[in-house]
Amino acid sequence: MDYPETDFSLKVVLISFKQCLNENEEVLLDHYIDSWKGLVRFLNSLGAIFSFISKDVVSKLQIMEHLRNSPQYEHYTSLQSMIAYEVGNKLVDIDRRSRPRYPNSGCRTVLRLHRALRWLQLFLEGLRTSPEDARTSTLCSDAYNATLAAYHSWIVRQAVTVAFCALPTRKVFLEAMHVGSSEQAVEMLGEALPFIEHVYDVSQKLYAEHSLLDLP
Repeated sequence: MDYPETDFSLKVVLISFKQCLNENEEVLLDHYIDSWKGLVRFLNSLGAIFSFISKDVVSKLQIMEHLRNSPQYEHYTSLQSMIAYEVGNKLVDIDRRSRPRYPNSGCRTVLRLHRALRWLQLFLEGLRTSPEDARTSTLCSDAYNATLAAYHSWIVRQAVTVAFCALPTRKVFLEAMHVGSSEQAVEMLGEALPFIEHVYDVSQKLYAEHSLLDLP
């Protein structure tokens, strides 16, 4: 999913998550990867503040693209087929060792993307429902503390909290979505965010059913 600079719209990116699910509610990994690439472009358009997340996401996307192009690619068509393959062949650190034996497993990699997706969803929802004078640093910190913070060290959490203080205003965020006025951006988020939430909910349930939510 590549967008010319003038064609980029966060609405297109968010709605693309609708394509991540087929009629059987399987999470299709190629669409998932492409949708995440669009989110990374949005984050990067806001400057270096979100680089600590976008760089990690990019590295995870590269791992997934490698798996999709590997001799075992047919097992990495959907999240469901990937989990069945890796769990069935003991390619996942289900015993939760402190140092994972399979740090580049698809299950572990998508789990990191899954957590980051929840953070971004909550942050965008905060932007949508907050008043015009809301502090984006507070909105972003609240979303971070509810999601990613639990998996980061104290030093990282402190650095991230400081970085959030330099976030642009709510108006700047909404304008960066390239869908028109602030009011139009808020309306768009209300229409498009449910697509991300649906993908998240399906993935969350699947990981929970296989006891994979706490992979090291």
